[in-house]
Amino acid sequence: MKVIIVGGVAGGASCAARLRRLDERIEILMVERGPYVSYANCGLPYHVGGTIAEEANLLVATEQMFRVLFKVDCRINCEVIGINSKAKTVELKNHVSGEVTTESYDKLVLSPGSAPIRPPLPGIDLPGIFSVRTVPDARHIREWLDRDIDRTGSTSFTGVDTISKPKNAVVIGGGFIGLEMVENLKERGLDVTLVEKLNQVMPPLDTEMARLVERYLRKHGVKVELSDGVAGFQKGKMGGLEVLTDSGKVYPADVVIMAIGVKPELSLAKMAGIEIGQLGGMRIDDQMKTSDPDIFALGDACEVKNFVTGQWALIPLAGPANRQGRIVADVIAGRASRFRGTQGTSICKLFDAAIAQTGVSEKQLIALGDKDYEKIYLYPNSHAGYYPGAKTLPVKLIFRKSNGLVLGAQVMGEDGVPKRIDSFAMAIQMGCTIYDLEESELCYAPPYGTGKDPVNFAGMIAADVLRGDMPLVHWDSLGDSFLLDVRSPQEVEVESVPGAVNIPLPQLRSRLAELPRDREIALFCRSAQRSYYATRILLQNGFKAKNISGSMLSRSHRAD
Repeated sequence: MKVIIVGGVAGGASCAARLRRLDERIEILMVERGPYVSYANCGLPYHVGGTIAEEANLLVATEQMFRVLFKVDCRINCEVIGINSKAKTVELKNHVSGEVTTESYDKLVLSPGSAPIRPPLPGIDLPGIFSVRTVPDARHIREWLDRDIDRTGSTSFTGVDTISKPKNAVVIGGGFIGLEMVENLKERGLDVTLVEKLNQVMPPLDTEMARLVERYLRKHGVKVELSDGVAGFQKGKMGGLEVLTDSGKVYPADVVIMAIGVKPELSLAKMAGIEIGQLGGMRIDDQMKTSDPDIFALGDACEVKNFVTGQWALIPLAGPANRQGRIVADVIAGRASRFRGTQGTSICKLFDAAIAQTGVSEKQLIALGDKDYEKIYLYPNSHAGYYPGAKTLPVKLIFRKSNGLVLGAQVMGEDGVPKRIDSFAMAIQMGCTIYDLEESELCYAPPYGTGKDPVNFAGMIAADVLRGDMPLVHWDSLGDSFLLDVRSPQEVEVESVPGAVNIPLPQLRSRLAELPRDREIALFCRSAQRSYYATRILLQNGFKAKNISGSMLSRSHRAD
């Protein structure tokens, strides 16, 4: 059998290596149109910023390694320019020699990835406007940032008074790549402006959790401009560029990073005549087969099933792509492997913090018309409060009202984010409920967690809600509820809620007569813990009481 793998990064490389481990007899040809195979494109922003100093450190494997270690005919700078699916042949062009050859295949694997979106805006081809996809992209950005700028309007390497290094950067798009580039450009000492057309950064997040990210960016000196798209680019009067927005604003820039998203690379799919889904990705089954049974597809260019909702989705992440590569290899080798789907587990570093998510967001459920869910907000410590360095961990947990099934989670913080999101991710993968979170046995020592881990804590709060021990309400659905603030007077002086009555928790039992019995009482404190205690007191004394999830902390970043 002869297998041709098109695309030597992430999924394609994983497929080639796995296939060789499974079968020594298969003839494997892997072609990559770029100069490298199996490079860490997720590390490109950190190479620009200097954390990953050497370009060579981004190269996970080499052409020679695949040839020698895995007996794979690996060809770089080699592009597929034609596919004949009936004859089962591909036409290859060597970009170094110009030679064009034809190769036959028994099975064809397409792993072309995705391409950065570059809309046809005026001036988009001006020097200094970059996308971030390949190692050469990162190299060119570094070279551009290392140059000297003549502020009289030209670039030079000599001069005294008018020569300076780049100082202003504009990043367009507030997704993963955009935020990583914001951080790394800031780390290089540039003044950074982030321009996002949507009303929030990190579009996969729910808006109120994205507000925390926005706040954190501003705290670190990033100028965040939301709800304003880019209209075009022009040369600046004193050198550099100017970024023009839909609202009429102009931002000076010595470098511009286009990070408004990616789209599936479909040229190979069109050559092969395989089915394209409604979202614009190659349509595959759970064994990664396309509409042509001898052609497999994997990675960013594919539509996959959302593990939670069962809906088709485009989720360009390295983890799923690598797993898909292994599954393709298994299936070609005769094993019955199947892809479960993707739940979008992801994390993004933000200076000293991280934002992470898994499963579905609330806005996804709303878009699907799914009303069988509840959400909670909690703000536990990342580890024991008495051990130095504990940080607040804002957590949003989404679960089924009908059976407690865990649907999604979003976590942000400066400590302990990865271990919590991974716990939630595995819970979703295994079909766990909030009651399983409640009983999960997780590692504990004061520097790393608490005796009641935030994951346990989330399960306990959610279970209290579904058991009826803590009826829940949210800031956006209070109606005509009687608002009861159980914080101390000193806290109320700092920040109050209009119309709320303040009865500190220690005084509550002695002042029950001041509360109405014919209205629903919505209680809050700082984080909803004291108001939970107060809710229990009121419920057992015959009042209609509900706790406001997250209380003042959730109010501080709620969606507009």
